[in-house]
Amino acid sequence: MEINEVRVFLKEGQDRKLKAYATLTFDKSFVVRNVKVIEGTKGLFVAMPSRRLKESCQKCNFKNAIRSKYCNQCGTQLPQYVEPKPVSPADNSQRQSEHRDIAHPITTDFREYIQKKVLAAYEEEKKTPSSHQSAIPSSTSAPSASSAPSPSRTSNSGHYEDDDIEL
Repeated sequence: MEINEVRVFLKEGQDRKLKAYATLTFDKSFVVRNVKVIEGTKGLFVAMPSRRLKESCQKCNFKNAIRSKYCNQCGTQLPQYVEPKPVSPADNSQRQSEHRDIAHPITTDFREYIQKKVLAAYEEEKKTPSSHQSAIPSSTSAPSASSAPSPSRTSNSGHYEDDDIEL
């Protein structure tokens, strides 16, 4: 699989950890939006698109964000959310968080390929302050791809927020 295009949307404000959103086009056929460029303690990294998890109120069934103390609909106190502990450090499958990835790479090689492409496009976008968005065509292929098709020029507008996932 090959990334044909990366569009970067810089975020305003230098003091925030979220630096930009990116939209990736794979094989001129599939688009992934809301990939985030984040400034972490060890430098920049790429976070895949995710949804905030919700849980229903036992009284009115309104979907509230996990770890909410009170229902946003009826005001009933919600049970305290206790995060389960993993059985072992290697088994994090039982671990719950507030967000769940919508799409993510399976292999380490492809994750590194995505991160390299997105961060390169981000750095290029920072160099061109006159534009708020860039489309960087990809000329190198993924670790398992064979040829490099020409970049897609489909217009993508902005950031879309997805529906929330219910537990």
